[in-house]
Amino acid sequence: MNDDNILKVGSNEMELVDFRIQRESDDNIYEGIYGVNVSKVREIIKLPKLTELPGAPKYIDGIFDLRGVVIPVVNLAKWMNIIPPSEDKIQLRVIITEFNNILIGFAVHEARRIRRISWKDIESASFASNEGAFDKTKITGVTKIENDEVLLILDLESIVEELGFYKPTTEVSNNSVEKFKGTALILDDSSTARRIVKESLHKMGLNVVEAQDGVDGLKKLNELINIFGDSLPQELRIIISDVEMPQMDGFHFASHVKQDNRTKNIPLVFNSSISDHFSDIRGESAGADAYLTKFNAATFYTEVAKAIHAHERDTQPKTAVV
Repeated sequence: MNDDNILKVGSNEMELVDFRIQRESDDNIYEGIYGVNVSKVREIIKLPKLTELPGAPKYIDGIFDLRGVVIPVVNLAKWMNIIPPSEDKIQLRVIITEFNNILIGFAVHEARRIRRISWKDIESASFASNEGAFDKTKITGVTKIENDEVLLILDLESIVEELGFYKPTTEVSNNSVEKFKGTALILDDSSTARRIVKESLHKMGLNVVEAQDGVDGLKKLNELINIFGDSLPQELRIIISDVEMPQMDGFHFASHVKQDNRTKNIPLVFNSSISDHFSDIRGESAGADAYLTKFNAATFYTEVAKAIHAHERDTQPKTAVV
């Protein structure tokens, strides 16, 4: 593979599968443009023969066996309450996704292409609706493409949570949570994810500073530098960062942290829904102490404590040998 085609760590770019959802009105077909991170896509297939699930929500078309793994299929048009064109006008594709260590299929009307887009060109969803897929909590970002069209990045994880396929494990015995003093910086564009991480870090005794993305994270980091000065490495005990964030992703943020002599030794842990092996490797290349998949409390507490202790060992003054 040509090096120019490799998505490099710290490039602040992502690759999206561009897929379409169509609706028919007055004999015209209108098309919505959506995207999902390639890192979350296992493969794209034609709609297989499905087995229906009695009592399932209307937007679960059924299940099928993919090489020994039973996978549910969510029909995105039905989930959005969109009436699609007749079946003879579309040929459903199923995008097999993997995130939070779960495989799930999403039926779409067309999978068009892969797009490489800079995170700085992706804006947070600033519009709100109380109903359907266009609640801003269901969209992680928007970006313009050719012909002034807009692509929406759907929060597929929220659908999975709604269906009960995935529940974050947040409860552990307080006796098993190690306590620390100091401050933690967390970055995540999801307020729900930030709340879970914040509550977990509070249980560890840490004060928490929150940021919504990498740009905001660098701003908050500079504020902490101004507050703590040379004692920053002792006061800022850990940085917890998501990977997928508008404006600046977690990998690009980490590259800034690790290239700055004032912050390079502060432990950094990625906490992401992306569970493919390559993101784990990219996290390590970015200098992270750990790469966690959202959200298992026991693993979170263990890895955060391990990262803090490793930093303590590295910063302790060395005893001279006589």
